[in-house]
Amino acid sequence: MEGVAAAGGGAVWVCGGVRWMCGRTRKRSLGVAFLLLWGAARVYRYYVHKKRRERWANAGQDVVIVHAFPKGRYTPNMSPFVLKLETYLRLAQITYQVDYEEPLGPKALCPWITLNGEEVADSQLIMERLGRQYDKNFESKLLTKEQQAVARAFSLMVSEHLAWCLRDWRYVTDYGQGIRQGMSHIPLYYYLLFPYLRRRMIKALKIQGVGRHTHSQVQHMVKQDLAALSHYLGEKPFLMGEEPCEVDCTVFGFLSQLLWNYPGSPYIIMLNNDFRNLQQYHRRLKDRLWPDWDSCLDPPRTS
Repeated sequence: MEGVAAAGGGAVWVCGGVRWMCGRTRKRSLGVAFLLLWGAARVYRYYVHKKRRERWANAGQDVVIVHAFPKGRYTPNMSPFVLKLETYLRLAQITYQVDYEEPLGPKALCPWITLNGEEVADSQLIMERLGRQYDKNFESKLLTKEQQAVARAFSLMVSEHLAWCLRDWRYVTDYGQGIRQGMSHIPLYYYLLFPYLRRRMIKALKIQGVGRHTHSQVQHMVKQDLAALSHYLGEKPFLMGEEPCEVDCTVFGFLSQLLWNYPGSPYIIMLNNDFRNLQQYHRRLKDRLWPDWDSCLDPPRTS
């Protein structure tokens, strides 16, 4: 009996060892397969990355390639920073093309540009760089030092304060409804990733500070920013005087979002009731720099 038991125990041990070896081999095979797939994905990404840049390089000398998020249903882009940059390029009469294949570039920012093989990110830095390169720095040419300081203050107010207040509405209060309504073609991954992106935005808003306030307090902040713009604009055709400059491009990008991509927000009511001159100001810029606005929408709008 002891011999049989020992033999049986040995068989169990051997079977267990075989299963352990099989499990180890299976895990190793899965690991190898994962590494192969990961390597293939990296090679494919490198190939696509290289081919895109070759294509952009063939666009022509000194042609600016703007890399942006997809077009919107009501605005040529859902990003105020993309609209800001495009408006500046039109004001400066710099030849450019828009690419929608790779919206995030250096620093994981959108927009970014490719110019003669060089990649530059951040809409403000891009405008400053192009202003120097093409001698299209309107603020330094048209404005006094005091006016330049005012223009910079307004640009920062809009880009670094108003922008965060509007993100609070878009991602927290509105839960992305305006984005979904403003885009004709929404990829499936957007629906899958939006809860994650929303959580990240809520965290960023709290770190920045705006996310620690109530919605009514944030709305009051927006109203104060719009009031500052409206009061300074007054009856002037453009914010700093008779001719538009860089700060007008910044303000235009954000007003475009408020007018078309924030359905149901209290900010539409503010613009309609309290700040009518901002609507008229926006219309002047749109008529002057975006005569093809309707054809730049997705889908294009025919009159």
